[in-house]
Amino acid sequence: MYLEIRYMTQLDDKLAISKVYEESWKYAYQGIVPQDYLNSILEGQWASHIEQADRKNLVMVEDGIIIGTSGFGKSRMEEMNGFGEIISLYFLPDYMGKGYGRLLLQAVVGELKKMGFDKVFLWVLEENRNARQFYGKCGFVQTERCLVSNIGGKELREVQYCYQER
Repeated sequence: MYLEIRYMTQLDDKLAISKVYEESWKYAYQGIVPQDYLNSILEGQWASHIEQADRKNLVMVEDGIIIGTSGFGKSRMEEMNGFGEIISLYFLPDYMGKGYGRLLLQAVVGELKKMGFDKVFLWVLEENRNARQFYGKCGFVQTERCLVSNIGGKELREVQYCYQER
């Protein structure tokens, strides 16, 4: 088994990254996001949105297959100026719960530090208990901040977590 974490490079990466998003959403958000919405996610749906000027993307590759991805950069929120933001962290379902997420998350925090961000935050759906537990184990602490998003016609709360150096 050959495992590597690298920046998104090839154009081919976009479709593989989109597949990770699609499968992760359909698996992790069952019972949270309306099923009609999850069923409507199309193959390649996110490919055109992955590469953005203010965002960087790391991928985790096992034996040549992209199994996980994370998008990150400077905070998208004015009130969090000076913070780095982890915008996304997704894995193919077969690779969840095996320690890969911790490795990718550590790599992303390291890259944000290289970019000059000592403070890092992320948003997670309040109902996504598995993700919230994972971030807590990885040194993130829930703050008082929350957002309300509408996904598939359902209002969902997102809670903020900030990284605490251990």
